[in-house]
Amino acid sequence: MELQTRRFLLRDFIASDEAAFRAYHADPRYSAFYAAEEVTAQHSQHLLELFRDWASQEPRLNFQLAVVQRQEPKALVGCVGLRRAGLPPDVAEYGMELAPDFWSRHAYAVEMGRGMLDFGFRDLGLSVVIGSTVSANARISRLTEWFGAEIVARRPGDEWMVARGFSHVDWRITRESWQDRVSRFP
Repeated sequence: MELQTRRFLLRDFIASDEAAFRAYHADPRYSAFYAAEEVTAQHSQHLLELFRDWASQEPRLNFQLAVVQRQEPKALVGCVGLRRAGLPPDVAEYGMELAPDFWSRHAYAVEMGRGMLDFGFRDLGLSVVIGSTVSANARISRLTEWFGAEIVARRPGDEWMVARGFSHVDWRITRESWQDRVSRFP
């Protein structure tokens, strides 16, 4: 599976992505928004295996794609995905990670996200994309705002989140709001 944007290739993970994926998952900046068990080497390995498994399933319901620069160096920028398993056929859950070295590049997140959301609404026939984030993650809040998402709920977080003063923020983007957003920002 491959999608292209102006600067990025969104594709299934390959072996050469693994070291960079593990490295950014081990970065202390990354761990600020995750539970301790989610930032271990074992968890990173589990995710990579899960992404490979999803890529081999027929029919494919979950897409978690590596995002790499199209020009040299072909660095792993992060990953982005839409997951439909367990949801109605026209709904998917969105997820994105940007490696901490790229956090200051908001336009990167917009471009990666737009590539994945265009794919979801156009090719997968989605009518709604949902997501959840940690309340303290201002970068994702700005991004979902740019995407035209609406907040649908705020709920208590897991124990590790509560200990840090965080909560969950659930949001959604409808096909109509997405089409309106991209028509204003072609």
